Amino acid sequence: MKTGFFKVKTREEVWDEFQRFPLLPSEEIHIRQALSRVLAEPIVANEDLPAFIRSTVDGYAVRAKDTFGASESLPSLLEITGEVGMGETPAFELRNGKAARIPTGGMIPTGADSVVMVEYTEELDQRSVAVSRSVAPLENVVRPGDDFRAGQEVLQAGKRLRAQEIGLLAGLGQQSIRVRQKPKVAIISTGDEIVPMEQEPRPGDLRDINSHSLAAMVVNWGGEPVQLGLAPDQFQAMKEKCQEALNQADICLISGGSSVGTRDLTLEVLGSFNDSAVLVHGVAISPGKPTLLVQTSEKAFWGLPGHVASAMVVFQVLVRPFMSHLSGTTLSLGEGRPVQARLSRNVASKQGRDDFIRVKLREKDGNLEADPIFGESALISTLVHADGLVRIHRHAEGLYAGEVVEVIGI
Repeated sequence: MKTGFFKVKTREEVWDEFQRFPLLPSEEIHIRQALSRVLAEPIVANEDLPAFIRSTVDGYAVRAKDTFGASESLPSLLEITGEVGMGETPAFELRNGKAARIPTGGMIPTGADSVVMVEYTEELDQRSVAVSRSVAPLENVVRPGDDFRAGQEVLQAGKRLRAQEIGLLAGLGQQSIRVRQKPKVAIISTGDEIVPMEQEPRPGDLRDINSHSLAAMVVNWGGEPVQLGLAPDQFQAMKEKCQEALNQADICLISGGSSVGTRDLTLEVLGSFNDSAVLVHGVAISPGKPTLLVQTSEKAFWGLPGHVASAMVVFQVLVRPFMSHLSGTTLSLGEGRPVQARLSRNVASKQGRDDFIRVKLREKDGNLEADPIFGESALISTLVHADGLVRIHRHAEGLYAGEVVEVIGI
């Protein structure tokens, strides 16, 4: 096994290692299953959207020049020559001094170029309407291609689909799309002291928290968890679990092994597979320094700390971006964007590592304030009470109260 032992890497250097792993294969799905999936290829509009000129309000289709100068004291009087039905193509043409009733979404008849809102009209009888406000050409209408034009690339490959993108696909009649397969993430908890959550722990035992916390995070970020259960601190048992992970998943998260001896066992097990290479053996972050990344047959094994807070922080700052890499995700400015808040107190930090401080957000004087939450990495309460993480850069010695910080959601 090729190794990169004892050279602690920065978070950015770890991200650089992601390029060694290929993107996930693509698959075709119906847009009913497309929410939060990642496009594998761009979408090009095959038609104008909308396909015809239509009204955006209830009112009267008119020629704008026939309303110029109209006011409540001196309205324009127009003759009603017809009515546009929903889903119909008007069979008449609008001429000077004429108007036609039209609903929201109705097709504008030939000759009309705008719509007067019904609130600014009054029907005097079945044949005439008074318009008390002028409109400009193309007011209250949308033209063909105002949303998107035929031949235009409307969505890029790597886009994670939201409700609005699915609405766009439906509007274009794009029923099936190609997306990246969901990353399958195997999860293994190690440690002789860890027992299944349904089991009553004996003195010295702990229920398995990590498997379920990590599985929930995998689902939250678009993956498919494969929970493989517990592995004792024994070479053969751990190797069998890792082989299961290789057979069933794209990524394996091995949580546990905070002690030096257990970390060595994890490395020994992973090193026994052919074509294994240790890409990361220690990361300059806190919590989470003893993190491992091993590549085996294009699969990724992440060795996470055993303490739950450490494991979840490492997932957020390293594993989540790795999942995005495999999916070919391109993040928009708004997606996953940190929230800005003012720090409520001083926080010290050691240089040489990125510290991720758990914080709780609260509103004060109309602004967000971030209260640091301190506690051991083994305590899940520090995350239950937290709304996010604040990063202290490895070259800083801390942050001062009142500084504006970026809060990463977790």
